[in-house]
Amino acid sequence: MPTIQYGHHQVNYELSGEAGRPVITFLNGLTQNANLWKTYAAHFVPRGYRVLAYDMLGQGRSSKPVIDIKLSMHADLLDHLLTELGIEKTHLASISFGGIVGLDFAIRYGKRLHSLTAMSTFAELTPQLDLLGAVMLQGLAEVGLPYLQSMLYPMNMSSDWIAANRERIPAMKRAGYIGNDAYAMQNLMESFVEFQPLTPALKKITVPTLVMNGEFDFFTPRECHETIRREIANSRLLIIQRAYHAFTLEMPEVTMRQIEIFLQQVESDTWQGDQSVWIAADDPTAETQWLPLAGDWNRAVQIAPPNGPSKAKRTTAAAPRRKSAPRKATS
Repeated sequence: MPTIQYGHHQVNYELSGEAGRPVITFLNGLTQNANLWKTYAAHFVPRGYRVLAYDMLGQGRSSKPVIDIKLSMHADLLDHLLTELGIEKTHLASISFGGIVGLDFAIRYGKRLHSLTAMSTFAELTPQLDLLGAVMLQGLAEVGLPYLQSMLYPMNMSSDWIAANRERIPAMKRAGYIGNDAYAMQNLMESFVEFQPLTPALKKITVPTLVMNGEFDFFTPRECHETIRREIANSRLLIIQRAYHAFTLEMPEVTMRQIEIFLQQVESDTWQGDQSVWIAADDPTAETQWLPLAGDWNRAVQIAPPNGPSKAKRTTAAAPRRKSAPRKATS
């Protein structure tokens, strides 16, 4: 991978596709690296895009300073990287830790964006996230990186994926140990000590924004994405069916299709950022990919919409009434 210099640090990046085409930049999650976006580059480059992926400070093959990585440095680094590569504006797709960086970048460097895709992320630490992050940091500091990796697999992936990949997981963990430094990772996590909620500044984001949340993501649940949807006027929230936190890895075909639709709408000037909520098809080849989501999307158990029946018929536990299955976005 080629590199650029950022202060005293070296940053590795990969830029694929022909010059002059629209650029999509992908931002990694906490323990990820640029290589994980190769499938996305293989999808988007033949469709007329350039794809930029890079290792943030503390990740992959980039420098891993063990002190003094402030959260704001990551957005500043991306601005520097784009300038060094001669990229004036980019589409930005970001997940988890990278999603926070993406929101910060959109707030402070919004003029460099065509659009923003924010996946599995948050703008502020909810009490639940705060305690969860503290436990993860404690595990990393007191036990080590292998322990953190072992925590993240069941938190990020579905049982189906774990069952199908159980034999590969030890090798994947070893690859993670090689590509990550425990002290740099600890510093990345400790950067949240001074983290100030981005929520008050989200209204500054004016570019088309697609917010994507896995249906079963309990790491960054719906309340986190609801905050982002509510505060960014030019946004929509898209829920990925049966997905957990790391759906970009578990469901790449579904994820790429949704990003592709979003970018097509942005570039054709047909995007409608109306803060509406949609559900994505679980078949990326389906003719209809987005269906509007009725009811209260913040609840796991759906209730009737406000214009529904005012009183529901009462049934006994001994003889429950059968209800039709909810409609799925599969076609």
